Amino acid sequence: MNIRLTTTLCSLAAPFLILPVHATPQPSTLRNERLQISIDDEGRLVSLKNLETGRDYAGRDYLWRLYYDTPKAKEIEVLAAGQQPRISQNGKTITLLYEELKATDFSIRKEVTLDISLRFDITLEGDQIRFASKIENNEPHTIVRELHYPLVGNMPLPEDHKLLLTHTGGQLYDDPKGIILRNSNTSPYKTPAQKFRQMDAKYPTRTVTGGTGGCMASNCFAYVGEREGLYFGSHDLQFQDTGHGLRLYPDGEGGFSRLESGFYKYPQCLSGESWSCSANVIAPYTGTWHQTSKLYRRWADTWWDHREAPLWVQKMRSWQRVIFRHQYGELLFRYTDLPGRIKRVGESVGADAAFTFGWWETGMDHGNPHYNADPAQGGDEGWKQAIAEFKKDGGKVLLYFNGKLIDRESEFYKSGAGREICYRDNTGAEFTEQYRFTGQGTFLGDYNARTFVIADTRSEIWRRMLLEWADRAREYGANSVFYDQLGYGERATNWDLSREFPIPNLRVIADKAEVLKMIRDHNIRFDPEFVLGTEWLTDVTAQYCDYIHIYQVTAGRYSFIDWFRYTFPEIIISDREIRDDTDIERRVNNTLLKGLRNDIEIYRCRDLIDKTPHYRSYLAQANEIKRRYEHLLLMGRYRDVEGFTLSAQGIEARAYTHGDGMAIVATRTEAGDPVSGGIEVPGYRFVESSTLGEARVSRNGDRITLGQYDLAVLIYQKEGRP
Repeated sequence: MNIRLTTTLCSLAAPFLILPVHATPQPSTLRNERLQISIDDEGRLVSLKNLETGRDYAGRDYLWRLYYDTPKAKEIEVLAAGQQPRISQNGKTITLLYEELKATDFSIRKEVTLDISLRFDITLEGDQIRFASKIENNEPHTIVRELHYPLVGNMPLPEDHKLLLTHTGGQLYDDPKGIILRNSNTSPYKTPAQKFRQMDAKYPTRTVTGGTGGCMASNCFAYVGEREGLYFGSHDLQFQDTGHGLRLYPDGEGGFSRLESGFYKYPQCLSGESWSCSANVIAPYTGTWHQTSKLYRRWADTWWDHREAPLWVQKMRSWQRVIFRHQYGELLFRYTDLPGRIKRVGESVGADAAFTFGWWETGMDHGNPHYNADPAQGGDEGWKQAIAEFKKDGGKVLLYFNGKLIDRESEFYKSGAGREICYRDNTGAEFTEQYRFTGQGTFLGDYNARTFVIADTRSEIWRRMLLEWADRAREYGANSVFYDQLGYGERATNWDLSREFPIPNLRVIADKAEVLKMIRDHNIRFDPEFVLGTEWLTDVTAQYCDYIHIYQVTAGRYSFIDWFRYTFPEIIISDREIRDDTDIERRVNNTLLKGLRNDIEIYRCRDLIDKTPHYRSYLAQANEIKRRYEHLLLMGRYRDVEGFTLSAQGIEARAYTHGDGMAIVATRTEAGDPVSGGIEVPGYRFVESSTLGEARVSRNGDRITLGQYDLAVLIYQKEGRP
């Protein structure tokens, strides 16, 4: 009886053993010979794989989140978790469709269903994956402010991967999670720091929190290993503000170790409107960090519009940056000093260009935008004469104007159009900035700083003034017009208050680029040798300039301007913040190594390099090497480490090529005994070398020996060429 029962039960159960019961849906997958991406049925990223190396960066997390406002609440979060997408696949594209969204409206503490639809198209395009998005907002009295997409959450980051950001041309961080944590939103009352830690990074606007210190020069970032990495690029022809998402979420033990990276866009999509973006790409790549440059430059070439700088700019080794009169009234230099002491001191270090700030009657950052030559020093004629005398024997003058600041004490503000064309915030109030330069007391800097409003560069009034200043600089006899602060997007912007919700202008950098192109084209029509410069490094504005006055240090702990120099080698860039007589060899060597121009700004432009004798002596030697090999070091193409091999640890070297020649600059910053290494330059023969410090180069140029702060420049010629 029991045996028969068992047999019967087994025979009945047998069919169920071979039939599937609720089979797990297979992920939607795109794959080619290089890459693979897979999305599961809940819309999570389950594979982001480099098929050449086998590396998978996916962490089985969701791809997006969204934030919207209502009349009663701001920044209500909508998470992908809990939403159910319809997923389809067609050829090389996976589509996720969310026909409505569910959220918790914290202003009413209630679950709501929103008549907002999302569509995400994920497309495999050769060596990269494109993440397109579309929002249709039909929810009354709402605005979609922010979309985070694509996101790569819970990233299994390899130990050798470093974080590459692009501010100041490049920053490289050995410990990505550590730098995010140290520079994150840890203010105890302003941010929800208990939920995540975020290091602010944005293209192209200056960030609020975090220690990164500036805006991104290009709209990409990456995690780079020795042989592979993960590239994030927002190839956005709108050049709109873009957040570079760098967050850490808590792990199971409460530590902030779960890394999430992606892009943040700001749709400002009102009810009844739609918004779309197809700019964002991710690329698991094989090779060194140079692959990230190549990916970005390939896209940049679709819009790049840079003219070759005139020869005199290419050959410019250094400039002296001086303030003639400071913002608090102190007269630091007279017009007669320009062809006098300023010229003599510059010539002593091989710097034939003067970068003239505060030359107008009221002085630096005072009275803008009224730039009137000082009548006590001869007015326009006195200033013209000083410039003409300085230019004898080849001197060059770069003439400063501020591209955005309007002094609230100026007549242009009090009685002119200044009030009408300045930035206003989401309430209609003026945005203001202050520059707290101090005298020798304490009251000025603490209480009595000058206050400025910011000109909207879309204003035709302001644009006409910018053009007039260019004409004035040319009429004075200057070789260049320079506009301060037109190379980045401010954290502040101008808001449109005419809609149901206030809307900010998120294309400030595109507006500034348009203005710079207008000025460049205007200048070229009158004199192709008359050049244009601005401050801050952002690619879309840099393309219209003949030189860039960098903002912040280029020889800091994490500085990696190598990235921008390799990506955009035609852009001429200065160093910055060598202001006294300390740490000279390391910083000057770095400038020569990376192909930068020296910005000589002694005591923050209050004095000249003859007051820093060690800097003066060393820069004179470095500039003589630049002069001797200017066709390569200044006019050549920056090649980074390509074209040669160096068998020595602790020595940095970079290559430059022009015509049939190559220069290799090598230096060492580490302390300790001198280090020797062999150099191989296939296809080239050694010609000669020059050195600083105790550097030694073998007779045939195949070996160098460098101690700390030594430097060597080796010159090669293509084999078979005279």
